[in-house]
Amino acid sequence: MAGLLAGKVALITGASSGIGRATAVNLAEAGADIALNYYSGKAAAETTAEHIRKQFDRRVIPFRVDVSDHAAVEQMADDTISQLGRLDYFVSSAVYSDREPFLTANLDGFRKTLDVSLLGALYGLRACCNRMVKQGQGGAAVIVSSPHGQIAFPNCMAYNIAKAGLDMMAKTAAAELLPHDIRVNILYPGWTDTPGERKFMDDASIQEAAKGLPMGRLATSEEIAAGVRFLLGPESAYMTGSILHLDGGLFLPWWSKRGTGEF
Repeated sequence: MAGLLAGKVALITGASSGIGRATAVNLAEAGADIALNYYSGKAAAETTAEHIRKQFDRRVIPFRVDVSDHAAVEQMADDTISQLGRLDYFVSSAVYSDREPFLTANLDGFRKTLDVSLLGALYGLRACCNRMVKQGQGGAAVIVSSPHGQIAFPNCMAYNIAKAGLDMMAKTAAAELLPHDIRVNILYPGWTDTPGERKFMDDASIQEAAKGLPMGRLATSEEIAAGVRFLLGPESAYMTGSILHLDGGLFLPWWSKRGTGEF
């Protein structure tokens, strides 16, 4: 994998922890320089940046930016180019979510979920792709979506809406960007072991619930990051507007008895 993305620059949102962090490390290992966006995890972002510099000798610039701030995202894209020289890849991984019944949900949290998880991705995609178009050398983007875009999980209405919107946003962008040789694909992670999951459940509850998944465990952030790298890299050069499922078989008839093939 080393050198696969040499000479490229990737901007990754939500990259101080979880899937975003693992993606930053994976792309740096493949040779890319990294614009590492974060909002609340300053110490984690700086630790990740230092790890990338020492481990892979890559350039990495942390940017503290709220992705729901359109003007700030546009400035981040400009600053990425001014400090790293170019912009080839965009990965949307920043996310916010509350879990409440929609009848009684706090609408401030509902709006924040849409602002960060949906509009934040739009702002990043628009800003980065405009600059890729100007460069005239093609590029690629990955939108980290979710099975929530197709499965109406209860008490997750805002997040479900956001992820369903991301899917159509990415597919529309893929169609419009064909003349510019810029590919846009979607990644569906399954339930992934990230710090963000601890907002809703403690570790023991998560591990117990994971036993009921088709493969009997959660995904790791590193497994999902490998999928992001694939979608950005040359192996997927004939893919655009597609959804890559790394969901551990979530869409299979997994109500069957695990390991028996019986229903």
